[in-house]
Amino acid sequence: MIARLRGRIAGRAGPGLVLDVNGVGYLVHATPSVYALGDDEIAVEVHTVVREDALQLYGFASGDERELFELLLGVNGVGPKVALAIVSGSSPADLRRAILRDDVKRFQAIPGIGLKTAQRVVLELKAKLADTAFLEAADTAEPNLAREALVELGWTLADAERALAQVDPDKPVEEQVREALQRAA
Repeated sequence: MIARLRGRIAGRAGPGLVLDVNGVGYLVHATPSVYALGDDEIAVEVHTVVREDALQLYGFASGDERELFELLLGVNGVGPKVALAIVSGSSPADLRRAILRDDVKRFQAIPGIGLKTAQRVVLELKAKLADTAFLEAADTAEPNLAREALVELGWTLADAERALAQVDPDKPVEEQVREALQRAA
């Protein structure tokens, strides 16, 4: 199994990127955080899915993202594409916090996930995370109140993340929300 690749991003190909590793281009379905690693040589944590008709690589910027992806694959009704969509939408700490707080709506906001799948994700992963160090990381990480406020106002999670990426996170929550709303107008 391929667990890690080091190379340069040679381009985008449909749903993923082509990672050039010593002249061999690997098609890797990756989270947006992989693109943020840079244009020079990068290391990508990989999960390999072997099927009868295909060999697919899923790439992550950190082992933490990959581990959460692999936990999601263990949930009934969640395949690699849905698991990648979940991991791509938020940081692993935010996702763990959502799971521990039974935030089913957070998962329903992700395209391809209905109510029952969102409930299964929360229920099954909460049980798995209960015995791990994930609890400590999720409880100590601060929630993104500005993002939560924008979502409550009807924004999609992805739009809220995009808008807040351009806002200074050190500003008070009210100012972050106000600035994101102004940029959207």
